Formats: sequence, C-alpha cells, structure tokens
Amino acid sequence: MKAVKHWIDGALTDGDPRTSEIFNPATGEVSGTVALASVADVDAAVAAAAAAFPGWRDTSLVKRAQVLFKFRELMYAHRDEMAALISAEHGKVHGDALGEVARGLEVVEFACGIPHLLKGGFSEGVSTRVDSYSIRQPLGVVAGITPFNFPAMVPMWMYPIAIACGNAFILKPSEKDPSASLLMARLWKEAGLPDGVFNVVQGDKVAVDRLLEHPDVRGVSFVGSTPIARYVYETGTAHGKRVQALGGAKNHMLVLPDADLDLVADSAVSAGFGSAGERCMAISVVLAVDPVGDELVQKIVERVERLTVGPGDDPASEMGPLVTGPHRDKVASYLDLAVEEGAKVVVDGRETAVKGGGKASETPGFWLGPTVLDQVKPGTRVHTEEIFGPVLSIVRVSSYEEGLEIINGGEFGNGTAVFTNDGGAARRFQNEVEVGMIGVNVPIPVPMAFYSFGGWKASLFGDTHVHGTEGVHFYTRGKVITSRWLDPSHGGVNLGFPTNK
Repeated sequence: MKAVKHWIDGALTDGDPRTSEIFNPATGEVSGTVALASVADVDAAVAAAAAAFPGWRDTSLVKRAQVLFKFRELMYAHRDEMAALISAEHGKVHGDALGEVARGLEVVEFACGIPHLLKGGFSEGVSTRVDSYSIRQPLGVVAGITPFNFPAMVPMWMYPIAIACGNAFILKPSEKDPSASLLMARLWKEAGLPDGVFNVVQGDKVAVDRLLEHPDVRGVSFVGSTPIARYVYETGTAHGKRVQALGGAKNHMLVLPDADLDLVADSAVSAGFGSAGERCMAISVVLAVDPVGDELVQKIVERVERLTVGPGDDPASEMGPLVTGPHRDKVASYLDLAVEEGAKVVVDGRETAVKGGGKASETPGFWLGPTVLDQVKPGTRVHTEEIFGPVLSIVRVSSYEEGLEIINGGEFGNGTAVFTNDGGAARRFQNEVEVGMIGVNVPIPVPMAFYSFGGWKASLFGDTHVHGTEGVHFYTRGKVITSRWLDPSHGGVNLGFPTNK
C-alpha cells in the first residue's frame, strides 16, 4: 500500500504522523495513505521556499525558460504515467486524464515565453537626461491550493507561470488524489529546478490555514467550491496576501430554436458527463427554448443510453466513478429531491449498468451513471445548486429573453454557452450575459492558455483570473524607475561576442 508524502526542499519527507486514506473510486477499496501536514511541516516548506527564492529570482529569464522547456518535455514523456495516477485516485477514464494533462501543458508552453511576457516599457527623455521605465518583479513565496477534480491541470494553471516569473511555489493538492503532485515535483527536479523552488505539502485545513496566515507567503491561488473560495479570499487578504480564489459554478447552455439539435445533444452529453460531471465548467443546465424541448430531450437520452460506464483503466470506459462515497451519495440525493420539486427523472444514473458489475447503486465503488432530469423548474434547488456530478437538468423556456434572465439571475457566473445559427443572436448573447467565459456553439469555453480563466459573481473572489497575462500580473508586481545619468565614461574595448550569463 502506497504512502504519499510531502516534497520539501527537493526531497520526500514524512512530517507529522497524521494521515488520511486514499481510495480507488472504482472499487471503493483503500489504496494508500497520504500525509497530513502540521503547522511545522508547512513552516518547513515556506522556509525552504524563502531560502530558494533569492537565487531563483536572480536567475536570468533565458535560464528560467530553459528549465521550463525541459519540464515540458518531461511532463509530455510521462503523460501516460500521470494519467494512470489520476485515473487510479480520481476515477476519470484514461483518455479524460490524458486530456487534462494536455490542457495543463498548454500553460507550461505559454510560460516558456516568459522573456517576452515580462518585458516592460521604456520612455526616453521624459525630462532633461531623465528616462522612465517599468519592470515587473516576482512576489516571493506563493502558494496554490487545488481541488480533487483536476489534480494535474489546475496546479499547472498556477505554478508554471509563478515559477517562470521568479517566485518559489508551494502546492497544497487535494488529499483525495495527491500522487500526481509528487510526480510533478520529481520532474521539476529532473528538469533542473533548484531545490526549494517547488514544494508540496499534503494536508487538510491545518495546512490551508497555515498557508493563509504565514507572514512569508505573499500570494495564494485557489480553486474549489464557492464557500471555501470566499473563506480563502477573506482569510488570505486579512493577512495581507494577494489572493485569487476561483469558486463554484452552475453553467447553463441556452439552445435557440434554430440550433442544430444533433450538435446540441452531442455537446450537452459531452459537457455534462465528461469527468463524471466533476468540473466547474460542466454544463449542468440546458435551457431549451420552445418548441425544441421534446426533440432535444429525446436526442440527449439516446446518446446517454449508449455511454459505457466503467473503471478508468478500462479502454472501453467513457465515464468513470465519482471520487468518494460521500460525494456520490450527496449527488445521488438530488435525484429524489428533483422528484419532490416536480421534475421528471428520464435517465436514472442509479440504474446504469457498470462495466464488469451490476447496477451503479449495487456495484462496489463510488458509482452513479449519467442522469437526465426534465421539466426542472427555475429557482428550485436542483436548478440553482452546484451538484458537481453527472446530473443534467433540462429547463424549458419560452424565449431567449426568459433564458437570459435565468442565467443572469443566478448566483454564479463562471461559464455559459449559446447554441444558434443566428450570428446576431449570438452577438447579443455575448454582450448581455453576465458570465466570465462564453461559448458560441462551444459547450465548454475554457480559454486557451494565452487567455485567462475565471468567472464573475460568486465564481471568483479577487481581481485577477488564472494563467494568461492576468496570471503573469498576479505573480508579479510593478516598479517604475526614473533615472538621470551623467555623460557616460568610456569602458574600454571588448571584441568578444556578447553572451547572456
């Protein structure tokens, strides 16, 4: 049975004897244990990062980029190993896990351009013999607190840019699927990153609170549920830190009558049930504008009934289990609630056949198949609450205006999509909808790495989104220098070819 440890100052360390169990979601069996950091363990990681920071800060941009290029090569070479770790502890199928690694690598590739991304501005002769210019410098020690649903991709939204900018980074991954973090740490060391620049503290609330309170941690990035995002933002800022905290979501897809319903059905099933619905960009509500509701529901059901649900390491599986038993039970409880609220369960994930087993509700492991709810009433709990599982709700609306009002009236503002063949309607939607990331005939509008990821309203606490140029700005702070120099003295002859050292 494996024992997942911390990674501090370039080496594995045991730390506090407290541990938590790691499960195989496909079987429900315990597959290992993970260390839970004490305050002293976090302090040791911060001390290692603080000691490593000055040397890394003063490392040239070209050298930093070389380390990032090497790390990218190693991550790509080990992508199957990384995907296998994710499938074993999270439960998602291997192909989905590979996709997660690929999207994370896009941010690494973006960060490899750090010599360009950190260029400042220069104004010559703002006054007599006076020049002004701007530069951006790293914060120091920064931390990332990441969720269980993307144990490789979400950390890669953070640490490549933080490290490229010259910071030292501490990762606190989810204790539910922690093994990916240690593989990343090992590859950073192999890539030539100095010890202490990247550290991993496994743990629970004890580790989170210490990172939020430690005076030497300058910035914190977080992705998770809205209540915890609010707590991280308020606690971190109260201790003088820069914080970006991404919260939950309830993403709607607005389907106009002129949309291609086959494309809509394919997109709704893919966006609703990929990664077992455990993602903040999942489409969980389809707003079907009359009169397309009946036909669309039929097409969605046809596709859902053809899905293969099974263990993540089985190549035939298209959707795996949920991450833990308690989470599966919470998601499943919404099915009975939906009936109480007047909705109709047209596909019951508890009855789904699991490959190699029986019905989802009777098979060992944390199983719940794709679930489709029709005639969901706007404003009910099933409609408004973040379920974070494979539950797709169909809400019937009479018009574009009614659908837009429902989206804008929600608590969250993470992602949304409109499906239509009318360019004017799409343009109107992207202008009027109060959401941070919008898809037009694209169900999961996750931006490419050179743009920034993040929502509005209760989906984001803080002023900056992750990765892209906003990520660079989050992990740096600006200086403006105004200088005056006398006429230069002669420095002598040097015929050697200029080099970057």
